[in-house]
This record gives sequence, C-alpha cells and structure tokens, in this order.
Amino acid sequence: MVLDKTREKVDPLLVVIAQRFAHVNPDILTWLALLFSVVAGGFFYFSNPASELTNFFLFFAALFVLLNGLFDAIDGKVAKLTNKATARGDFLDHALDRYADVFMVGALALSSWCRPTIGLLAIVGVLLTSYMGTQAQAIGYKRDYSGLLGRADRLALLIVFPIIQHIALRIPLQLPWNMTIIEVVLVYFAVVGNITAIQRFYITLKWFRNGFNKKK
Repeated sequence: MVLDKTREKVDPLLVVIAQRFAHVNPDILTWLALLFSVVAGGFFYFSNPASELTNFFLFFAALFVLLNGLFDAIDGKVAKLTNKATARGDFLDHALDRYADVFMVGALALSSWCRPTIGLLAIVGVLLTSYMGTQAQAIGYKRDYSGLLGRADRLALLIVFPIIQHIALRIPLQLPWNMTIIEVVLVYFAVVGNITAIQRFYITLKWFRNGFNKKK
C-alpha cells in the first residue's frame, strides 16, 4: 500500500483526533463511517455531467468520502485508547468497510460518468484486494496491507479525481475512447486492484512455504 508507508507520520494526528471522540463508542464511529459512504455514493450516483447543479455533487461526494476515511481511521484508535478493542469490533470494521467500498465505487459504476462494464471490473478489483488482505489474517498470517492499491489509496483517489472531473468539464479535454476521468480512475482500480490482490496472494503463499520450511 503506497499511503500505508506514511502511516507512522499520520498516526500522531489521528491519535489527537481520536482523543476528541474518546467519549463515543467506537462501534458508533464505524457505523458513521458507513453512513458517510452511503451519502457519498448518493452524491456520486446523482451527479451528472449534463447538469451544472448535479455536477457540483462531485464536491459533496468527495467530502463524504473524506469523512468515511477519517472515521474509519479513528474508530480503531478510539477503541484502543478506551480499552474497548475487541475481535467483534475488528470484524465489524472490516465488514462495513467492504459495504462502504461497494456503496462508493458501485455508485460511480452506475452513474452517468461510467460505463457499467468498467464499473463492474473496478468493484471486482477493489473487493479482491481487500479479501486477500483479510483472508491472510484469517489463516494465521498478519493483516496484509501490502501492494500498490490499498484502501487509503483508493479513498485518496476518490477524493481528488471527482474534483478534477468537475473542473475538467470547463476545459476542452478529450480522452481516448471518450473516457471520463472517473472512468480512468475506475480502470485503475480494476487493473491495479487485481495486481494488488495477486501480490497479496503470492505473499501469503510465500508465508506458507517459508513456514513449512522452518518446521522441517
């Protein structure tokens, strides 16, 4: 994960923010993160390049994607700060993250900005990436955040590029095959997401091989 490398630099800031929410049950923060993803998805879905008003929905969508990412980042930290970290909370967090991914990426896939085939492939790439990471943890390896496209990277792209898409409508920009900037991002999710899933798949298999060799 590219942005995962900056986690140590960002953690102190997230801890400060988490301390402000120490009085809130971390499960509530997890559910709020999901709610923000639903709102973001709604703005993505109803945004439309043919309408000046609904075109601005991309800005609101980007804002709620940011809120989803923020609350998803601090719920676990609040749980640790308040000694409420549990396996149940971790499961809830990961499960709702997958729903959040589908709400946001799926809304773009069904929107006027994207061809459904591209959107479907993007969802496959996103879900397989996350599945490989959590499945590695499920069989006894660590939670795998490695690879080119982690969740933080996806959220960053879903914040920045919808805004660029809005601005680009005022610029005479012609992409190959009449693609929108949103479609370019989703193609990136599809291709690099599957590459990341394969990376994590290989790393987990390598862990099995090294583990068995050590036992011998």
